[in-house]
Amino acid sequence: MLQRTIKALVRKGKDYYIAECLEIAVVTQGKTLDETLSNLQEAVALHLEGENLADFGLAPNPTILVTMELEPSHAQA
Repeated sequence: MLQRTIKALVRKGKDYYIAECLEIAVVTQGKTLDETLSNLQEAVALHLEGENLADFGLAPNPTILVTMELEPSHAQA
């Protein structure tokens, strides 16, 4: 069965947000969340351009499902 979503994880680095896809080899970054998500969409589109999506286990026109990794506010040292 082909997947309809591409899963990605976004986490805060020291100076940038980092977005990494879990099923395909795409990693990008941005200074803001909006910039990071825009960069992620562009990077995924470029990575899959001209490819047979079924080779990646993906259905036509997949969406990107983003999970954000956060540290609890009380965990600051």
